[in-house]
Amino acid sequence: MATTTQEPEHLRVTYNDVHNLIRDSAKKIAEFKPDMLIAIGGGGFFPARVLRTFLKSPERKGNIPIHAIGLSLYESLPGMTAEQIGAEVIRTQWLGPESGKILLGRRALIVDEVDDSRKTLHYAVTELKKDVERELALLPEAEREAKRTQFAVFVVHNKLKPKLAELPADMPYYAGDEIEDVWLDYPWEAQDIEEHDRLAEEAKAKKRAEAAQQQA
Repeated sequence: MATTTQEPEHLRVTYNDVHNLIRDSAKKIAEFKPDMLIAIGGGGFFPARVLRTFLKSPERKGNIPIHAIGLSLYESLPGMTAEQIGAEVIRTQWLGPESGKILLGRRALIVDEVDDSRKTLHYAVTELKKDVERELALLPEAEREAKRTQFAVFVVHNKLKPKLAELPADMPYYAGDEIEDVWLDYPWEAQDIEEHDRLAEEAKAKKRAEAAQQQA
C-alpha cells in the first residue's frame, strides 16, 4: 500500500512580524554593544538592516557597519552532490582575504533569520574565530587578549528542537522568538507578497478563533 508523506506545518511570517520581533529584541542586544554586524546571506540581510535602525545610539557616530558572509546548507549549488545538501555547510562568500584584520578587536554580532539545526551558525562562529586567532598569533602575546574579538549571535527565530552543532556556552545568544519545529515561510522568499500576507493573516485569525473557543 502506498504511503503518503504529511505536509509539514507552515508558519508564514510577514515583514511586520520580523520588524516587531527585532524591535522587541534590540534593547537586550544593545547591552552587548556590537560595533559590527555580520549578516549570513541571504536570510540574515533584512534582519541585520532592520536591527541596525534600532541599535542607533547617540554615543556612536554613524551607523554600525554591516558585513556579509554567504553560507549554504540546503541550497543546491553547482558541483554539490545530493548527499551534501542539508549535511554540509558550503561557504559562498566571506569577509575577504583579510577577514582577521577586519574582525580584530571588534564586538561582532552574527545575524541570521533562523536557528534550525545550528550547523550554519556553528560554522560561522568557528571559522570567524579561526580567522581572528590567525591574526592574533601575529601580535605580541601581551597584546592578544585586548585585541580578541567578542562574538554574539542574533536570530529572528530559534526552533525548539535538538541541535546538530553547538555554540560556545559563554557567547551571548539572542532570539526574537522561540518556536516549534515548523516550516518557516519568510516574506523575502515569497513571489506573491499579497497572497503571502493574506495567508499569514488567515492563519493568525484561525488561531485567535481557536483561543477564544478554548476560553469560552
